[in-house]
Amino acid sequence: MRRLTSATVLTLTLALAASAPARADKPRKPKSALPAQQYPFHETHEKELVTIAAEPCDTKDALPDTRLDYAHHGFLVVRVIVTNDSNAAVNLDDARIHFITADNTVVQAATDEELQRRLFSSKSSAGTRIPLPSPLPDITIHHPPVDQKILADNNDFGFPSTTIAPHTTVAGYLYYDTRNLDEPVLENANLEVRQARFATSSKQLDTFEIPLKPTPNAPPLKEDPIKHAPDVPKPK
Repeated sequence: MRRLTSATVLTLTLALAASAPARADKPRKPKSALPAQQYPFHETHEKELVTIAAEPCDTKDALPDTRLDYAHHGFLVVRVIVTNDSNAAVNLDDARIHFITADNTVVQAATDEELQRRLFSSKSSAGTRIPLPSPLPDITIHHPPVDQKILADNNDFGFPSTTIAPHTTVAGYLYYDTRNLDEPVLENANLEVRQARFATSSKQLDTFEIPLKPTPNAPPLKEDPIKHAPDVPKPK
């Protein structure tokens, strides 16, 4: 069997290190969105000719191919699909898309800053250390910062536009912090969409209330917050 020399190991390792950022920066494509009426959880406003659907990603198969594992860090990932069958553009710039639990707890979609605070770790910022055979020094692969990954995920998986042209469908993924909510968080929950407007007239659409349900027997995707809570000294 051919043995690898130290120089060969170094060459392969450096090649791996150089390719890692390139793979991370490569654009990713979400699955194609169907008309909102074809999703199980949707609401159609017949007079306004607008349908909004919600696709909760509470299983691994349903999750998008994002660079970061938002579900593991306690975020419920929801894809929102808007189909505009009217003859006027619909605008979501002022829209409020809230996740509402069975006990009426209102959860707003997480901002980039909130995602950054939850997902950042000193370990990831330090990089990955790769040991090399002596006498070669170890090398460190520095991964793209979390905020760059969040931005890239938003570009690839967020809403490509907040304006839905007539007779088109637009979809994007939102993230809701449900880490400290009782499971299953989707039981008797709703996705509420307020303050969507027609672009030209600025007329506000009626509120959409989309009932949600959990996938039966789906294992939890988020980490257990109790396991990661600081240890509390026991009383003596």
